[in-house]
Parts: sequence; C-alpha cells; structure tokens
Amino acid sequence: MTADTDARLHGPLAGFTVGVTAARRADELGALLRRRGANVFHAPALRIVPLADDAELLAATKELIDHSPDVVVATTAIGFRGWVEAADGWGHGEELLARLRGVELLARGPKVRGAVRAAGLTEEWSPASESMAEVLDRLLTEGVAGRRIALQLHGEPLPGFVESLRAGGAEVVVVPVYRWMEPEDPAPLDRLLEATVSGALDAVSFTSAPAAASLLSRAESRGLLPDLLQALQHRVLAACVGPVTALPLQARGIPTVQPQRFRLGPLVQLLSLELPSRARALPVAGRRLEIRGHAVLVDDELRLVPPAGMALLRALARRPGWVVSRADLLGVLPGAGRDEHAVETAMARLRTALGAPKLIQTVVKRGYRLALDQASGTKYADA
Repeated sequence: MTADTDARLHGPLAGFTVGVTAARRADELGALLRRRGANVFHAPALRIVPLADDAELLAATKELIDHSPDVVVATTAIGFRGWVEAADGWGHGEELLARLRGVELLARGPKVRGAVRAAGLTEEWSPASESMAEVLDRLLTEGVAGRRIALQLHGEPLPGFVESLRAGGAEVVVVPVYRWMEPEDPAPLDRLLEATVSGALDAVSFTSAPAAASLLSRAESRGLLPDLLQALQHRVLAACVGPVTALPLQARGIPTVQPQRFRLGPLVQLLSLELPSRARALPVAGRRLEIRGHAVLVDDELRLVPPAGMALLRALARRPGWVVSRADLLGVLPGAGRDEHAVETAMARLRTALGAPKLIQTVVKRGYRLALDQASGTKYADA
C-alpha cells in the first residue's frame, strides 16, 4: 500500500517539502514534520562549538565564581545543563553550583526549572508564560540598580533585555553557553538555498535567529541573496519558532509566521495549517483538484507528480479552463529545449500520475486546458 494510492495515509503536510535549518533538535523537528506527511530537506545553517572548548564560557564561569552575582537567569534547559557539565569538565563544577545555591535563580519555563532541580538547585521563580519579557518585568519591578545579574544566553539575541537591565542600573554578565559558527560543510546549506530559489521547497523553518542570519549571509556570499529574498517574500513560507528568530528575516522585508507558543510542536502545527490553506484547489471534471508542492490531491487521494508534470499543471492552473499552447507549456518545462514533443511526453506522464486522464483536455492544434467544471463560474475559452 503506497501513499499515492491510499488517502488514509496522508497527513496535512503530505505533498509539501519543508526545509529545516536547525543544527540542534533537527531530528525531533524532522520527525514531527514527517509524521504529518511532509518531505523534509535538512541543511544545518550553523554548528555549535562544544562547550568545553569555549574560552568565553570558561572566562564567564570563573568570573561568576570569583565575584558572586545577585541574580542568575537560566533561559534553556539544554544550555543550563551544558553549562554545569562544562564547568564540571573544567574542574569548576562544585564551585559553580555552590555559587548558584546562594543567589536568586530565575528559570524561564518548566523545562529549565527541571534542569535546575536536576542539578540539585532550587529556582526562586519561574514564569508560567515561559516569556523572557515576563522575566524582565519581574526584575525591573524588583529594582535592579546596583545588582549584578548573570544571564545565560541561549543562542539568540534578546533585543532590549540586557539594555533595559543596564539602563536600570544593573551590572549584567552574559554567559555565552552556545557558540554558533558556520557549518563545516556548506554543501547541504547551498543545496537548500538552491532548492528555495528554484521553488522546490514550500516552506523553510527557522528555530534560531543566528540560523536565519547565516542563511542570508551564505546567500549573499554566493550572489543569491536577491533570488532568495524574492522566493521568501513571494513563494516560499518562512516559518519561525518565535518573534526573536524572525528578526533577521523581517529586517530584509521577508514576511514570517510564528506560533503563539514558541516551541517545535506548535511550529509544526502552524505549518500544518498554513501550507494547506495556501494550496490551489479547483473543481475539475467533477473532481476536486488540490495542487500542493510536489503532489496533488484528487478528491482525497494523494498523487505524487514528477517535477515536469507539476510545472505543466501549475501553468494550466494559472488560467483554469483556458487553453495553454504547447509553446507556452514548453517554456515552463525544465531543460526541455525547443522540441514540443517534450510537452506531449510530460503531459502523458502527468495524466498517468493523476490517475484521471479526463482532468486535462487536449485541444487539437492548440494545446491543453484543465477541464474546469462550468458550475465553478469560469467559462472555457479557446484562446
């Protein structure tokens, strides 16, 4: 039993291809997307330097051990655990934990709270909203003047957070737990760039601002930035885990979508709503034809269609019910040259893939058209 013959097997993302730029938790995100039917194109936009090799983290850790902070803000579970493990590897683990036991420890959300308690520590407070804005409000309400506050960074900039604390009179020590760098092998990222520009992707997902910035930077270095911006502004959906992640994209005029809860699950749920809502659906020959990224739903049956066939189908769907000439169809076929026979070959394969040849009509000596139902309100035209 295959996905293109049994409608019960396809999920809301069936027929769509989603790019994944995450370096961390990419397997989890990919599994969530595939579970809903998506084809996943993974290309990490960044790599993470092992914590034990990060001189800046070691320096910040020693500074906090030597000069105790008043407040420590833990922002991610994996980051907090990594910090403690790295300190232990350097021989400073017990000293760090001893310092953290004597300070006001704030944990952003339940996962961070769990990591704090697993280290044998107790948080002073944790916001139910998991929002850094709520953490900032609490600190400013308490008053930060003259206080020394350590902030465990989590791989993304926190616009206004550090500035607001310093403006309130606090001394802020940043703890750079993650060090992001360009991927060692840029080839997968280059392939993702090319797939985005060519329209082979329906969406690209971002889980950190540095990953978004890295993709833009790589495109610029390869001379593909104008094409990438064009694709993300008009054809390919940019889906971000939260508003901070979206900032580098929005600064370039790229529209983005974000879930209300800044987590992978809600991000996938959002994609499961957004992409099907953007698919073109037409009443054709008594059937419902929904055109997705690399597949078509004929009624509720998912049919996989090769790239050449999708190119022809999209050209026909741009003017449903109208005749599209062979010459015009030849122009959309990738690498077809000037032989109109290539259109006939690709059209035959498209009809086979759709499993319903009557969906597309041949108009002798003119070309082809979708057999749009007259009840749809669009009249057939011969030109």
